[in-house]
Amino acid sequence: MIFTETKLKGSFVIDIKPIEDDRGFFARSFCHREFEGYKLNTNVVQTNLSFNKEKGTLRGLHTQFAPFEETKLVRCTRGSIYDVIVDLRNDSDTFLQWVGVELSEDNYRMLYVPEGFAHGFITLADNTDVTYQVTQYYTPGAERGYRWDDPAFDIEWPIEPKIISDKDKSHPFFRPIVHI
Repeated sequence: MIFTETKLKGSFVIDIKPIEDDRGFFARSFCHREFEGYKLNTNVVQTNLSFNKEKGTLRGLHTQFAPFEETKLVRCTRGSIYDVIVDLRNDSDTFLQWVGVELSEDNYRMLYVPEGFAHGFITLADNTDVTYQVTQYYTPGAERGYRWDDPAFDIEWPIEPKIISDKDKSHPFFRPIVHI
């Protein structure tokens, strides 16, 4: 695997290294030892699947707060998405900055999203499947969401959303916590 750190410290784009022959190819998409070599969380406890019928479906921006923060390894196994993460770590040099990456069934690319980030995506094709490996069990009441069009993030989405859930539409705009 090829690990490329993004401008947001601790987040990585991960590309496979296919070994090809007449049948197609073989590649690893996860190796505990290689992930540990980059000091990445390997404690996967749950795998989630998101199926999206239509191009332009937007999901997010989602996060879980402490002590239920989760690390995600995201991959698009059918179709294509524009996957976005936002750094919400108050002590980070890239606080409130974002990165967007196209993940597709053709590029086999993955995005490693560490704790302390919001995550969302928009589908670029109909009938898109997205798989998440996560390091925390889903905990009702520990989730938080922010608006996909929040000016605090100023995300440049590649297309206009057509479908957004009522829940995602009702997320608040980001307001930093101020300690006095």
